[in-house]
Amino acid sequence: MSLDIAALRTEVRARQAALQAAYESDNDAEALLRQRCADVDEILRRLWDSFAFPGSIALAAVGGYGRGELYPASDIDLLILLPQAPSASTAEKLERLVGSFWDIGLEIGHSVRTIPECLNEAARDITVQTALLEARLLTGNDKLFTTFRKRLFGNLDPLGFFEAKRLEQQDRYLRHNETPYSLEPNLKESPGGLRDLQVIFWIAKAAGFGNTWDELGKGGVMSQEGVAFGKQFEDLLRHLRIRLHFIARRREDRLLFDYQSTLAARYGYQDSESKRASEQLMQAYYRNAKGLMLLNTIVLQNMGAALAPENLQRPQAYDANFQIVGNLLDVCDDKLFERQPGLIFDAFRIMQENSELQGMTAPTLRALWLARERIDDGFRADPANRAMFLALLQAERGVIHEFRRMNQLDILGAYLPNFGRIVGQMQHDLFHVYTVDQHILQVLRNLRRFTMSEFAHEYPLCSRTINEFEQPWLLYIAALFHDIAKGRGGDHSEKGTVDAREFCDNHGLTESETELVVWLVRHHLVMSQIAQKEDLSDPEVIGRFAALVGDVRHLQALYLLTHADIRGTSPKVWNQWKGKLLADLYQLTLHYLAQDETPVSHGIIADRQAEAMRLLRFFALSDTVHERLWKQLDTVYFLRHSAEEIAWHTRSLHYRIHNNRPVVRARLWQDGVGLQVMVYTRDQRDLFARLVGFFARAGYSIVDAKIHTTEHGYALDSFILLDVERRDHNREMLNYIEHELEDRLTRELPPEIPSAGRLSRQVRHFPIKPEVSISGDEKGKHFILSLTAADRPGLLYTVASTLAEHGANLHTAKIVTLGERAEDVFLISGGDLSDTKRRIRLETELMERLKV
Repeated sequence: MSLDIAALRTEVRARQAALQAAYESDNDAEALLRQRCADVDEILRRLWDSFAFPGSIALAAVGGYGRGELYPASDIDLLILLPQAPSASTAEKLERLVGSFWDIGLEIGHSVRTIPECLNEAARDITVQTALLEARLLTGNDKLFTTFRKRLFGNLDPLGFFEAKRLEQQDRYLRHNETPYSLEPNLKESPGGLRDLQVIFWIAKAAGFGNTWDELGKGGVMSQEGVAFGKQFEDLLRHLRIRLHFIARRREDRLLFDYQSTLAARYGYQDSESKRASEQLMQAYYRNAKGLMLLNTIVLQNMGAALAPENLQRPQAYDANFQIVGNLLDVCDDKLFERQPGLIFDAFRIMQENSELQGMTAPTLRALWLARERIDDGFRADPANRAMFLALLQAERGVIHEFRRMNQLDILGAYLPNFGRIVGQMQHDLFHVYTVDQHILQVLRNLRRFTMSEFAHEYPLCSRTINEFEQPWLLYIAALFHDIAKGRGGDHSEKGTVDAREFCDNHGLTESETELVVWLVRHHLVMSQIAQKEDLSDPEVIGRFAALVGDVRHLQALYLLTHADIRGTSPKVWNQWKGKLLADLYQLTLHYLAQDETPVSHGIIADRQAEAMRLLRFFALSDTVHERLWKQLDTVYFLRHSAEEIAWHTRSLHYRIHNNRPVVRARLWQDGVGLQVMVYTRDQRDLFARLVGFFARAGYSIVDAKIHTTEHGYALDSFILLDVERRDHNREMLNYIEHELEDRLTRELPPEIPSAGRLSRQVRHFPIKPEVSISGDEKGKHFILSLTAADRPGLLYTVASTLAEHGANLHTAKIVTLGERAEDVFLISGGDLSDTKRRIRLETELMERLKV
């Protein structure tokens, strides 16, 4: 039979209008999603039948449509399932069918595959596999479809699927800066959006835990309290997305400013004296997103434990109140914080002090969430709590992770009530894309990154400056308070100084420390205004600014805070031009101040360079011996190498800086316990894999490595090696390593695969679960690969060869072995890293290959 396409198109529009009218009448989101699926099902079946396809093929709904959730403007994803490649006549009919989809006004995404093609594609692409898991037969050959489902689920590895979806979620979070608080969030993709709910159900479906909230509750992966919250979170997001589609009249999942006021009115919000309707709506959304992220964390943790119970380890006592389960911090008693609220900050301190801890157990997160209500005036006034809070800011590591965790659990806002007032508060301007609280945490994060050598390549001047700055934690306090008074009316800079001074006084800061923090809060906007709006070539402009800052310490502090502040407003606001203007103002003012002051120390880098020069003089080398090499070295190099190493490199290379032949130097390390090897050669393909393969085959394990690429394209790498067999022949190996490795590098021989060694008893009996994370830097050109795994022979070769297979270039590496545990950080670029799916595949392969 044939169908009237025009009539069918009219029917599609009429059904959509009827759905909208029914929804606006009864406000039933679930009914709309269900009825839209039913309407589309019927239309597609009729269209399919009109083509008289062979009875051997099938039409199935996949993705959200297969799940039964079809929003007003969502894509309609279809799978046309074939028993074998189609005949010419069937292929021609399929082409006409696809054209008809669009003719009747349905936005169809389709694929035409056989069962083997489906399985192969699912094995290669986790996104395809996820969509196929939700396949639902619409019409056609039931036996073919049943066979497809059985084979799909038969090939499915629930634990592998769980790990892949977890990595995919991590990548999605990173794309959205790990925050749900964008001023124009994506209802579907942003952290705390619908994807966080869908991930739960995708994993549950793959593992057989259930398909509904109630089934998850009965299956034990969620508490009844969690089920109730899940339904509540889902309900808000469903209504928002349905209304957004109707308002935009197209598929639009971003809560753009254009729609927020109209959407708020449709949702029933009204302007009040203090807040616009749109601000009320968005605060409701942010609270919902924060709760959903916490729920997602807890449920995925429970599912992971259910899927891999063999990975669960017995709790190891940490102290009288806390224990460690695997790599998670756990409370010994769920009521701990109710009895002793003063231990709340202890939980975050322990996280900072123990790098092996990757998070908190579900009971601990729940206990902390409930404990926020115990933070009252008495808690805030307790000297011990004040000292502990200050210690959290002064910690060597984990500041950002734990302050974000405190904010997510509402503990930060409970301890600093004025901070609590700006949580979820929007900023209606042309610059900020985050709520006030998230902007503040972004600024804090930017400052912390300046202190980390693995990020020194991003903004070297800032990294150099903060390493010269004493007490950088004072900058963190200024960051917390610089915008804390927004939304109160008047000058937020002036009002913020009151809060900042009160905090400093209450927490025992000295007069000079307090003065600097308060001064920074008051003047945090000045430097950007002068840099962008005034003539920096005018000596009077520089003179006035120099008079304001007064000394180098205030100048450094303001430069760092300003740089971090501008970058924390929006990725689109920051650019190289603004960075140059700030740097120019900083350098000009530094020079101005130096005219009237005794020259000040230039910090750790200058100290290392001076000490290296002193060491070089013992070898009767000229004062200019360093110039050719050091000209090719950047801030990252000098931050990562000691003065003695710098002197050794300079002495070995000063006359061979532009020699094309590789240079390898080896020396005894730590009284002959190990070797230190330096390699200098023109960067070449698979270089890192070649080096680690050579050392492994020579019988050495790498316990520390510093990988560096010079400005003129040479690798300058340093390794600390230990003899695996402890053969006490290190001195005899010096010449062998220098000669053999130079020869292999000169001839550019392929990497040598190291022989498999024996695992230590500790690793065999107490396995360390590998952790892999790849995150892009702010310039989008480089990526940070962080991994944790059990140390073993050939570990670095496994990493190096995997990176090489995916075309990744290695720029720097920080390799640390702590007992049986390897914690490595690599700066990489290129290859598969630029594509999200291929990057996730790289993470997955590394995870699999790092298992023991």
